[in-house]
Amino acid sequence: MAEKKEPRRGLGRGLSALMADVAPNPADEASEAPRRPDRVVPIEKLNPNPDQPRRTFTQEHLDDLANSIRTKGIIQPLIVRPDPRSAGDFEIVAGERRWRAAQMAKLHEVPIIVRDFDDVEVLEVAIIENIQRADLNAIEEAAGYKQLMFKFGHTQEKLAEALGKSRSHIANLMRLLNLPDPVQEMVTDGELSAGHARALITAPDPEFLAKTVVAKGLSVRETEKLAKSASEPSKPKKPVENKMSSAKDADTIALEGDLSAALSMKVSIDHKAGSEAGKISISYTTLDELDTLCAVLSAAR
Repeated sequence: MAEKKEPRRGLGRGLSALMADVAPNPADEASEAPRRPDRVVPIEKLNPNPDQPRRTFTQEHLDDLANSIRTKGIIQPLIVRPDPRSAGDFEIVAGERRWRAAQMAKLHEVPIIVRDFDDVEVLEVAIIENIQRADLNAIEEAAGYKQLMFKFGHTQEKLAEALGKSRSHIANLMRLLNLPDPVQEMVTDGELSAGHARALITAPDPEFLAKTVVAKGLSVRETEKLAKSASEPSKPKKPVENKMSSAKDADTIALEGDLSAALSMKVSIDHKAGSEAGKISISYTTLDELDTLCAVLSAAR
């Protein structure tokens, strides 16, 4: 009697088994309890996963890892599966950074653990490994979620449950993919945080505002205010009214005229309505006029 084939799991089922394949320690190269590899294979027999969510490999980090590998070798084996596109080769599921650094260190062979993963499981493991090590930037993480949803037809709820994230976290990250490419590149390069980028999603010109944020070093809160003001229609400014001037009565205006004629200088009286106080301003245009004014005031003592 033929054996029944075990059905493929749905997203989220058996996730603990997948996570067991991913070393929990972010410093996996220095772990004290390395996994035992299934075998050691020539480095050229390994191929990167074309759906790998991580697209940015910092050269400085690769250099550091390559130096460590030269000294200690690869302590944690790479997780692979038989490559569906190349018979006899393996596709990297987790550990592409180690594979790249091993080539820089001129290693000829690397340790591997072989797993029979389907396409969904491969993507899950890649996302899990990178998220656990905080290796993905916000755009790469969002693109990984998008792959799981649109390539494999899964919902945000299922993703949240399977990957141990909140639905709002996944939804907010995926909204970043609506930003123009130059703004996404700023997030990828570390010029903008995910918080800054989220504040610009609904702005009328996010690329221009993003450059302003970077140039001025604005905080997330300041970026939110900038985006809000850019989204609001500009209101025409009302002319500032001189309340004292508009409140001047005929007697005050007449007195200004008399004093101006007596001094041969411009005199302005600002009287506070409803009180007995106010201010007199006398304008002179030459130093001679100032001397004349001083003489008049001194004679009045």
